Amino acid sequence: MTSGARDAITDIIGLKVGQTHDGALRSGVTVLTAEMPFVASVDVRGGAPGTRETELLAPDKLVGAVDALVLSGGSAFGLDAASGVMDALRAAGRGFEAAGQRVPIVPAAILFDLGNGGDKAWGANPYAALGRAAFEAADARVDEGSFGAGHGATTADLRGGTGTASMQLASGHVVGALVAVNAVGSACIGGGPRFWAAPWEIGDEFGGLGPAMPPPGPPPSKLARPGESTTIAIVATDAVLDKAGCHRMAVAAQDGLARALLPAHTPLDGDLVFAVATGARPLADPVTEALWIGHAAAVCLSRAIARAVYHAAPGGSQPSWGERFGN
Repeated sequence: MTSGARDAITDIIGLKVGQTHDGALRSGVTVLTAEMPFVASVDVRGGAPGTRETELLAPDKLVGAVDALVLSGGSAFGLDAASGVMDALRAAGRGFEAAGQRVPIVPAAILFDLGNGGDKAWGANPYAALGRAAFEAADARVDEGSFGAGHGATTADLRGGTGTASMQLASGHVVGALVAVNAVGSACIGGGPRFWAAPWEIGDEFGGLGPAMPPPGPPPSKLARPGESTTIAIVATDAVLDKAGCHRMAVAAQDGLARALLPAHTPLDGDLVFAVATGARPLADPVTEALWIGHAAAVCLSRAIARAVYHAAPGGSQPSWGERFGN
C-alpha cells in the first residue's frame, strides 16, 4: 500500500473538502461533500458524543445516501453548521425528495472548543454561516493543521488540528481519512516529539522520527469534564460498499484512532468515525478486499491524526508541536 497522489481523502475521485475558521472565535468547520450523494455510516466509541442525523446511517434505516458530512467545533452550538450546509445544498437543488421538496441529508459531529480562550460571546449562533462558507469552499485541496474544525482543538499536551491521509491498495482501491483532533489523550509518546502513529508513517510525513518505547506510568491526559474532548473523523473509499460495509469500515478505523491517541474512547470524549463509499470501483473479492480496506482506513486515520498535530500552527491555547520541538 502506498499513499495517494495528494495524500488526502480527496484522492478518492469525486470527494471534496471545504474548511473555514474564525480566528477570533478560535473555532471552525470542515465539510466533506461530492457532486452526487454517497453511501455513509458511522461508529461511535466515545462516552460523550455530539451528533446530528447519525441514527439514519444505521444499515436498517431508509435513507441510502447522504449529501455531505460535517465536522465542527463549538460543542452543541456547532451542530448548526449542518443547517448552513443544508441551505447551500437546497439552493443547488440537492437533497432527498419528499412531498415535492428537496431535503439535503447532512449528518454532523462536533467537538468541544468552548474553553480555548476564543471570543464566544456571540449574539447569534455563528456556525450556520461557517458551515455554508466551508461547503462553498469545497474542492480537492485539504489544508492540514490549524484549519477548519481543528482550528481551536487541543490534545493533552499540544495543540490539536485537522489532518488527512490516503493509501492506494494493491487491488487499486483508494482509502482516505480526514480528522479533527481534540483529544483527552496525547498523540505523542511521553511528552516527547515522537508520535504513537510512527509505525504507520510513510516517509517523513510527521517528522520521520520513528517509534519510541512508551515510558512507564499512564499517558498524559486533559482530565477534562465529560464532553470537553473529542476526536471526530471521516474515512472513505472508492469501493462499492453498502451501509453495512461502511459501518464495518468505520469500526475498523477506530483501531487507527486508538493506535494514534492514548488514552482513547474514554467516558470523557465523543470519539466518532464516519465512513463513506463512493462506489466507483467494484470489489472483485468482497471478503478479502473489504478486510484490507478496513485495515487501510485504520492506518490512514492514525497517520492523519499525527499529521493534524504535526502541522498545527503556533498561537493556540497550547503550544504547537513545532513550537515545542523546534520545527
